[in-house]
Amino acid sequence: MRPPVAPSQADGGTGITLSESDGLRYLHFGTPWVQGAMKIARPYALVLDYQRQMMAPLLFVPEPRAVLQLGLGAAALTKFMHRFVPCSHVTVVELDPAVVATAHVAFRLPLPDARLQLVLGDARAHLEQRGTRGSVDLLQVDLYDAQARGPVHDDPAFYALCRAALRGPGLAAFNLFGRQWPPSFQAIADAFGGRAVLLPEADAGNRIALAFTGPPLAVSFAALYEAARGIEHRLKLPARKWVSGLRIAELPRQRGTARIDGAYFQV
Repeated sequence: MRPPVAPSQADGGTGITLSESDGLRYLHFGTPWVQGAMKIARPYALVLDYQRQMMAPLLFVPEPRAVLQLGLGAAALTKFMHRFVPCSHVTVVELDPAVVATAHVAFRLPLPDARLQLVLGDARAHLEQRGTRGSVDLLQVDLYDAQARGPVHDDPAFYALCRAALRGPGLAAFNLFGRQWPPSFQAIADAFGGRAVLLPEADAGNRIALAFTGPPLAVSFAALYEAARGIEHRLKLPARKWVSGLRIAELPRQRGTARIDGAYFQV
């Protein structure tokens, strides 16, 4: 999600529109709000800051085997994970078949293969299926409609389903956008027993929440910075910025189960 950019090209009468500016192609859902982007010359790179932040779980789960993505958009996260994290098997759930078709045609989304599964359906319904329970290492949630007022699913029961989908240790990354994010983050923190942290605001106003399951973690910032340097070398992502963000993050205090103090990140 980014501030408005004027869409210029309609796609098949579906309400999806595309625009291009300065070497970037943008996806819109019939409004000026940007729902995804691709650098035309580097179609597998992550060009939006908030999407790069949604890779921060790799600090803690560097080789996720099972990745579940709720919401496809312009397929940036899907393409990146499929291309650059070869240990992963990615399942992406998208409600609108027109979004999937546009991602294939305009955003270089590869066809399904042994490591990529595309599911047409509702994210909540998918999580409610027994097959998702306790089977996911990394969950990435980016669910917004055309108006971008808030996540499509944004209630404690939905976030509890997200937690149930993860096996431990497992992490979820949630994209929150706009001025209404505090209640969403509180609902995430409650669903995950207080084990949630909010990264600093991304360049377009997005906030990425990370939530943890499994055994409690206690890892030194020195170790996190070392992991970040490895991510920067392999994936060309600004991972040390994520660690610095964790150092200054505001964590939910009321439960006393998640905190940052001095030399250690504990959650």
